[in-house]
Parts: sequence; C-alpha cells; structure tokens
Amino acid sequence: MPSELRSPRLAVLIDADNASAKIADGLFEEIAKIGEASVRRIYGDFSNARSRGWADILSKHAIIPQQQFAYTTGKNASDITLVIDAMDLLHSGRFDGFCLVSSDSDFTRLAARIREQGVDVFGFGEQKTPESFRQACRRFVYTENLLAGTATTQDASSKSAPLQPPDAATPIIKKVITQMESEDGWVSLRELGQRLANLASDFDPRTFGFRKLSDLVRKTNAFEIDETNGRSVRIRVKAATAPPPIAQKSRRRPRSRAAGGSAPKA
Repeated sequence: MPSELRSPRLAVLIDADNASAKIADGLFEEIAKIGEASVRRIYGDFSNARSRGWADILSKHAIIPQQQFAYTTGKNASDITLVIDAMDLLHSGRFDGFCLVSSDSDFTRLAARIREQGVDVFGFGEQKTPESFRQACRRFVYTENLLAGTATTQDASSKSAPLQPPDAATPIIKKVITQMESEDGWVSLRELGQRLANLASDFDPRTFGFRKLSDLVRKTNAFEIDETNGRSVRIRVKAATAPPPIAQKSRRRPRSRAAGGSAPKA
C-alpha cells in the first residue's frame, strides 16, 4: 500500500516573553497553511504576569510549556533554552521547517543557522521586529495580521485599520515587475507573488488590508490587469500619462498714441 503523503513537519517554538497569547488562534491557523506543527513548545516564566496569559490556552493548542524562572535579573534563560532545543531538533533531522514566534532580534543568528542547514524558517512577530530577524527568515508574518478583527478586503465591519495604506505597496510591486524583465511589460500575478516573497520576507497583502494580492493590486490603481478567460491573471505597470498643457494667457499690447491712445496725465 503506497505511503500517504504528509504535510511538512514543523517545530513551533514560541518566546512567551515576546509574543502575546491573543495571537494563538490565528497563529496556529496560519501555521496549518504551511504544514503540520509536530512540536509545539513555549518558553517563559509563567509565574510572571507578562507570560501568564499563555497558561490559560496551552491545553487548547497542545503547547508544551518550558518553565524558566528568572533567578538572575538581566539573564534571559528562556532564550537560551529555546536556542538549545532548536539546535537539538535541527540535528535530529526530523523536521522540514521551524516556526520561531518572537519579536526579538536575538534569534537572528538562530534563524540564519537553521537555514544554512537547508531547513526553512518561518518567523512570526510584531511589526516592530528588527529587519535583521525578518530577513533571516524565509517568510515573516506580522502577528498584528493574525488578530481577530484585522481589517481585510476593506470590510466595513472590521475593527482595526491595516498596518499600512494600500498605495504603500506600489513601489515594491513596481520594482519586482521591473526585475522580471518581460518583453511586453505583462507578468504573471502568481509569479509576481513568489518574487515578492523572495525579495521581502515580510510582504503580506494583509498588511495593506487585503487577503489577496489581486485585490491589493486593483486598489493601488497603479497597474493594468488582464483576466482573459483561460489564461492566468497578468498585470503590468500603467503607462504614465503626460500632464495637460498649461494654457497661456494672451497678453494685450499697450495702445500707442498714434492709434488714438491718450497721453498719460502729468
């Protein structure tokens, strides 16, 4: 009997000191799109009010807590334990990817080391996460986009605004289209999405208020879209339109005295 194809095995390691428990539901829904969360561990001092929120939902998501008491001020035992566990899991060779949930730049080197081994790293953190950690991951997801009520598809019932306005995505989309060097300027929307992910690990249409890249592209009003039946969606940059010419006002010449003009009064 042929073996059943299974999803990529993932190790999910959560830094409780730098991740809110409010993202838990959205986090594991997002991870399920990538693969199977075979290992689910969280690190922190759960006697601390900052991490206590996680204690109430550990069983719901089958997360194994790794309690680390803060015996010494200024020493982060949680980070050290997470790194040690990550390296042990990496060298076991049983995992296809790691999900590091933190906004701490201290995990930049860990992410880079895992990727050096040929294993994918998916980062999850707040928008304030330093760029070094974001770019060290194959893909980085802002946890603000995982919260319930995040604005998507410009739904009027959404409770919060997008992290950035739609037109903020225009420059990077134009940059990628230019790099793709199409003869007629048209590029596949699917290939564009892949190139965007490779160029900017944290690019996500949800950051701009949309679930789909196609909806975001339409909203920017900076691109032409080709949706011919039987063909994949294509886009290209709209041609720049020249500004209308400025109308010049006619100038009247002063009437000369010979033409009957009156001399100025002394």
